[in-house]
Amino acid sequence: METNMNTFGTIFVLKKQKAKNGKYPIYLRITMNGRRSEVSIKRYIKEENWNLSRGLAKGKSEEVRILNTFLEQIRRNIVDCYQELKTSKQTFSCEDVKNAFLGIKEESHTLMELFDYHNTEMSNLLEWGTLKNYFTTKKYFQHYLKTKHKKTDIHLSLLRYGFLVGFANFMKETKPINPHQPFSHNTIMKHVERFKKIMNLAYQNEWLEKDPFKKFKLSFIKKDIEHLTESELNKIEKKKFKIERLECIKDLFIFSCYTGLSYIDVHNLKNENIIIGIDGRKWISTNRKKTDKSVMVPILPQAMKIITKYKNDPIANSKGKLLPSYSNQRLNSYLKEIADVCRIKKKLTFHMARHTFATTVTLSNGIPIETVSKLLGHSNIKTTQIYARVIESKISSDMDVLYKKFNKPTSNQLKLKSS
Repeated sequence: METNMNTFGTIFVLKKQKAKNGKYPIYLRITMNGRRSEVSIKRYIKEENWNLSRGLAKGKSEEVRILNTFLEQIRRNIVDCYQELKTSKQTFSCEDVKNAFLGIKEESHTLMELFDYHNTEMSNLLEWGTLKNYFTTKKYFQHYLKTKHKKTDIHLSLLRYGFLVGFANFMKETKPINPHQPFSHNTIMKHVERFKKIMNLAYQNEWLEKDPFKKFKLSFIKKDIEHLTESELNKIEKKKFKIERLECIKDLFIFSCYTGLSYIDVHNLKNENIIIGIDGRKWISTNRKKTDKSVMVPILPQAMKIITKYKNDPIANSKGKLLPSYSNQRLNSYLKEIADVCRIKKKLTFHMARHTFATTVTLSNGIPIETVSKLLGHSNIKTTQIYARVIESKISSDMDVLYKKFNKPTSNQLKLKSS
């Protein structure tokens, strides 16, 4: 949001709501770009002795002359503060001018400073996969500032509601950093969502008096969660790979399909996470890394088969892991190879295994949504209901076949029609 220096102005006004002994306090009002700030000059005057249009005391007495001289001196001091800020800063507000006049030490933070503060503070709390998204969002805001506002940074005090609206519109017309990942509406909203989170951090730290974007509503388009069908899952499960790494990654993927655990939770599994459950069978007991929520998952035969297969794996054992581990990036890269070999046209990612567990493995087999929500470690059942919509879509598709079957004309109807 660019500061237009030509709109700077000052005027002295009376504060009638603060009358004292029949006199009103005089305030200096500073105006910049439609925003204003006021400062008391610790002088009082009766309304009849005030020239409203000139913003000065009226009359020719010595007392009036001394007061007006004092007011003009203050005005000159304010203008000097404004000129100093204009010379030394790219951006500033009328509040900055007021603080400079009052001798208040500047503590105005900038947007890029806020991004850096957030990313440093959260470096030990967020997974790298999440944190790197904030770095990407920062890059797009830098691009937005440079392209639309001709700036490299902006003070938080200058941010207004229209700044975020402008960013959302800018993202619709700009080119993505990664040309292989074009922007969708939801991608833009995720950048806005991250921006709103760091602005809330600024508000909590009292770097802002209020959050100017509190009323900005995020609008995500609901999409069906992509998952594997039963036949696609079977196709991958039955495929044997001669290349050891592909076979291992296939097993890790299948393991997630039958446990619903995310990449990081599978990666962190240890032998002690296997316990005997209430039914006397083996269960996985762990905490979701993302939410730190406790999760208990009965181990289905398909998953147990994979645990047994890698029980004596030297690499997994040396790291104290239940299963071998790869980086998420490598996993997803190899899963593309597996999808090609199995002739599956969907974009296969490790996270799709979790979606497959929720839909094909559990909900499609009659497991209640409340149980599925517990197995997935969701904090709110509403998060799980997105999978239920996928199942409803499948039911609708299946019933459509049945509808067409029963809607076929009978032989008697065909005879009548031909006659």
